[in-house]
Amino acid sequence: MKKKTKQMKQEKDDVFVVIPAHNEESSIREVVKKTKNFLNNIVVVDDGSKDKTAEEAGKENITVLKHIINLGKGAALKTGCDYAIKKGAKRIIVLDADLQHDPSEIPNFLSALEKVDVVLGYRKLNKNMPMVLKIGNLVINETIKLLYGLRLHDTQCGYRAFTSAAYKKIRWNASDYSMESEMIANIGKRNLKYKEIPIETIYTDKYKGTTIIDGIKIVLNLIWWRFFQ
Repeated sequence: MKKKTKQMKQEKDDVFVVIPAHNEESSIREVVKKTKNFLNNIVVVDDGSKDKTAEEAGKENITVLKHIINLGKGAALKTGCDYAIKKGAKRIIVLDADLQHDPSEIPNFLSALEKVDVVLGYRKLNKNMPMVLKIGNLVINETIKLLYGLRLHDTQCGYRAFTSAAYKKIRWNASDYSMESEMIANIGKRNLKYKEIPIETIYTDKYKGTTIIDGIKIVLNLIWWRFFQ
């Protein structure tokens, strides 16, 4: 079984996983370990952490890039994806460092990516998702449908996969959490083929991530991207 798994990983040497991380010393090594069961090329971008995130990730002998100061999730992901492209990535998977995204679902993303440009994970609604996030997601989902004609279940889920060709078309400018919405806006503007797949809803910290203020900024940005860019 181990021999088969190793062979499968070698066959996917053009796939890179990019994991942005900020103060995730307690979880990053576990995330990397689980990811290594499926892929070889893993890039962790330590976004100006004050703890030992970079050191913990480095113990797994993977690539660790580091921002001296905290620049935001969008900036960290772009640093990692740009690096992956330079290293020959043909496909890129992005997931979070806090155990909210289960690496065991990586094969599902790769399978779906065979027929489209971008694969978007969406969290199945359940009691674990905080109500403020449910309402915020609904508002942003409806805004995207109205402005870009895309009907999506979950515009804010960061578990995604895309081809290198698609990355060049969806590459975002936002440095914060709104990069996920900017990516979707670019999918709509450039008529890229996409598919959604369900993922498990896992919350280790219900107060982490986008806030109400972030949500308002995202909606305003979506209007800006649609009419002024």
